[in-house]
Amino acid sequence: MMLRLFYLLCLLIPLAAHAAPLHVFVSVLPQQMLVERVGGAHVVVETLVKPGSSPHTYEPTPSQIARLARADLYVHIGMPFEAAWLPRIQATNPTLHLIDARLGIALRPLAAHSHDEDAAAAHDHAALDPHIWTSPLLVKQMAATLETTLAALDPAHAADYRANLTNFINELDALDRDIRAELASVTARRFMVFHPAWGYFAAAYGLEQVPIELSGKEPSAQRLAALIEQAQREGVRVIIVQPQFPRKAAAQVAQAIDGTVESVDPLSAEYFATLRQLAHLIAHSAPQP
Repeated sequence: MMLRLFYLLCLLIPLAAHAAPLHVFVSVLPQQMLVERVGGAHVVVETLVKPGSSPHTYEPTPSQIARLARADLYVHIGMPFEAAWLPRIQATNPTLHLIDARLGIALRPLAAHSHDEDAAAAHDHAALDPHIWTSPLLVKQMAATLETTLAALDPAHAADYRANLTNFINELDALDRDIRAELASVTARRFMVFHPAWGYFAAAYGLEQVPIELSGKEPSAQRLAALIEQAQREGVRVIIVQPQFPRKAAAQVAQAIDGTVESVDPLSAEYFATLRQLAHLIAHSAPQP
């Protein structure tokens, strides 16, 4: 009897361990939404950069490092802190699976405009833009890559991951249609931002972002004057800022053009609402034909 009980326990222990959700880490909140949509009940997701924090100055806390040491998967996306911390994270957990969310995606430079900045700043703009989630079309690619990864790590729930992916893609297609409808009548295709976080969104919808801040630096007086002149010439009335950055330079431009400053957070967990908000602001602040 005891021997039979022992064999039964040996069979049940692996099954119980396998039934536990995959512990997944991501860098920023929009990724958490993506992993939760595709992973469903079979994943537990933690985000390293918390609301209100900036990925540009972030460092993992000791408690996060401790939990990463027990995690199954980390989905990285090219945030500045990852280059320094990924080797340390792997050292604490050699069995941690890593996947680059950018696989198969053509990356853009962080800022495509040179305006009047100096050559050194222009060189800095060669840095690749990690904000790929701002395009619903690219999120579909990211989701497909993630589904393949989760199914490989947890084949018992592969059918669930596939069904979740299908539902998520349908949601993204609906979001894409809504944004295109919102922007359909916009003739002025440029919009002004403080930090150039919306390049992939702009590329997806035939727009062009004009950044105030470049290479993490406030604009010079000469550049600020040029931006004000450009905004006046093109009828810009709204400057888009994100809460992780100062508003002073954006407010100066807005005041000079008799416009407003609006906050839209590309790091928000409310992914669908954020992109709809941005499209609405661009559509309703653009000059009318």
